[in-house]
Amino acid sequence: MTDTPHLNSAEPERGSEPVAPPAGATRRSVIATLGGATLGVAALGLTAAQATAAAERNTAAQPPAPLAAACVLTPEQTEGPYYLDLETVRKNITEGKAGVPLTLRVTVVDTATCSPLPNTAVDIWHCDALGVYSGYVAGGSTPDTTFLRGVQLTDSTGVAEFATIYPGWYVGRALHIHVKTHAGGTVSNGTYHGGHVSHTGQLYFPETYNTKVAALAPYRSNTATRTLNARDGIYRNGGSSTLLTLTQTGSDLGKGVTGTVVLGIRPAATP
Repeated sequence: MTDTPHLNSAEPERGSEPVAPPAGATRRSVIATLGGATLGVAALGLTAAQATAAAERNTAAQPPAPLAAACVLTPEQTEGPYYLDLETVRKNITEGKAGVPLTLRVTVVDTATCSPLPNTAVDIWHCDALGVYSGYVAGGSTPDTTFLRGVQLTDSTGVAEFATIYPGWYVGRALHIHVKTHAGGTVSNGTYHGGHVSHTGQLYFPETYNTKVAALAPYRSNTATRTLNARDGIYRNGGSSTLLTLTQTGSDLGKGVTGTVVLGIRPAATP
């Protein structure tokens, strides 16, 4: 499977073939266990109502399911051929590009502690509605452009937020956003410097939304055949773990959506 826009078919995908990660290195399960044995209702002399109330208290004390889900290492995925290390720190990356507004909220969590990771740089890049990436000459893209690229640092709750647009598509790839996380760097003059890459991956969109967005302008002018998630070889190599949860802003999809995702990483890792 390639990661090459239909407007730039000369660019090959680097590392597009899924590579099996080392055993135990791609997923970490978090298992909640309950201490002590459960005694029978009769042995305790409890009424049915008392037993029910006790069970409800015990259930309420358990950690919420999202916590366990966040403590799973997010699979690495290919960087692709269109990464530029601009490291420009900015929230709004649209630069006037037309499309369905997308508020993207990425939460970064340390899989070792299940705690949010503040001050982590989240670096994203993606194509426009017609499948074109900024910064490339071939196929209609132009050099010295930076649209739909940017970096944000996570806040105290581990969240980085971007204002962008719903991406388009190109031959051979499902709709996606590329993402890297960087740890240990600093920001000066609006640019992120230093540190190291702790995760490289991609974010995906539910097909129900993809179909609806494809019918809107300017997406309906995109003549490339759209690849479904299930037919994208890169998506099949762990993409379901970074499928965005989307919330429509209002009754009109064209007004925008909010997408959220949790990335579980090891901040000291250097994939």
